[in-house]
Amino acid sequence: MSELPESWVQTTLGQVVNYAHNETVDPAEMQPEAWLLELEDIECDTGKVLERKTVGARAPKSTKNRFYAGDVLYGKLRPYLNKVVRADKDGFCSSEIIAISPGPIDANYLFYSMRAPCFIEYVSSVSHGMRMPRLGTQQAKEAPFTLPPAAEQTRIAAKLDELLAQVDTLKARIDGIPALLKRFRQSVLAAAVSGRLTEEWRSMSPERRAEQTIKTLKAARPAKEQEHTPVFFEELPHIPENWEWASLGFLVSPDEALCYGVVQPGTDDPDGVYLIRAGDLKSGSVDTSQLRKISVDTHNEYRRSQVKGGEILVTVVGAGIGETAIIPAECAGFNIARAVAKLPIREVSAKYVYLWLSTSLALSWMKGSSREVARPTLNLEQLRALPVPIPDGSEQTEIVRRVEQLFAFADQLEARVAAAQERIDKLTQSILAKAFRGELVPQDPNDEPASVLLERIKAQRAAAPKAKRGRKAKA
Repeated sequence: MSELPESWVQTTLGQVVNYAHNETVDPAEMQPEAWLLELEDIECDTGKVLERKTVGARAPKSTKNRFYAGDVLYGKLRPYLNKVVRADKDGFCSSEIIAISPGPIDANYLFYSMRAPCFIEYVSSVSHGMRMPRLGTQQAKEAPFTLPPAAEQTRIAAKLDELLAQVDTLKARIDGIPALLKRFRQSVLAAAVSGRLTEEWRSMSPERRAEQTIKTLKAARPAKEQEHTPVFFEELPHIPENWEWASLGFLVSPDEALCYGVVQPGTDDPDGVYLIRAGDLKSGSVDTSQLRKISVDTHNEYRRSQVKGGEILVTVVGAGIGETAIIPAECAGFNIARAVAKLPIREVSAKYVYLWLSTSLALSWMKGSSREVARPTLNLEQLRALPVPIPDGSEQTEIVRRVEQLFAFADQLEARVAAAQERIDKLTQSILAKAFRGELVPQDPNDEPASVLLERIKAQRAAAPKAKRGRKAKA
């Protein structure tokens, strides 16, 4: 531990405040309009109140602690959550919250000191209880407390108010960037599947037409499967004149099946074959970390739903309807579950079709076309009818290239934002640590030393009548 300034003293929390001398109040004696604070109302680490409810709204059944404006309210249950607030008005609180009257200590200084890294580290080390650890009263009183002169306490608290407000502003701005990036990705997709992203590129090759792509697909299919007209809906984007609309089912390879997978997978078989479930489709790929296995016999029974790699998977059952992914090569030979549909698309760009399925329009169509049975379910025939805008094959490739390039840029920004968020989260604790080492504001040699303040606190407490803990308020 670094050496403290000469005018400071190291003491304990119990030496400077009356910890846990709380006044308990019966529910019948509380005013209905009074503030009643519970632990869940306090945000972890920030010192902010998330929600304010009245006694009347909460209708408490048990006694509560009374607090007054200016008290520091400390959550003793799971103290590592760092739930501390300053009371800006009178009220009542859960018995898991200790109301501390700061007395001669600057209330804001006390508030910040109980959020400091050294205090959190101490209370986390001495709390008792496994599932729901609590800070005991004696352990709280013995918590190390760094005491500066009274005037310096006020200067430190004011500087912390200023700096941490700046941190909060910066954090709010940084935290808003992921939502902007999400909107950016959707705008890129919208531009991609409407032809706007490649408008200039297309003008240099006006002879390229999707009509030829459709003719090629028709030629590879029997007569009964050559109908490619989809089911249209009002929100469909306007597409370039040399593009075509086709149903999703028409784009499926004629040698393979658009199908869902294993209906009854049975118990997990450690010697079996991997099964891809709806929950394994994440961020456009397959998360293989939690895959379960089905028996070889079950796998062989469902040959149609076995995957080769490169197919598109779509969730068709449950809350995640419309979640999509492209099967990576390393998943070749796996099978899929009933809640997942396999789209083997080989003759047009599967990556392009995946991009269309990832748009908010396509997702809205799939969710809107689902039916509620036991769970929301998207019928395969409805999925087949989904309209897909089709450009010429070379333009599909160009669209995919441009989208991947723009998404890679967004991914880089997202990584930087995540790193910035992590640094900002550490910044508050770094500032607090600096404050309680005496490094945040300069010392003033004219300040009354903290040792004099501490002796005065001891004298006042010795002269004061003994308070009765847990006394009831009288109506």
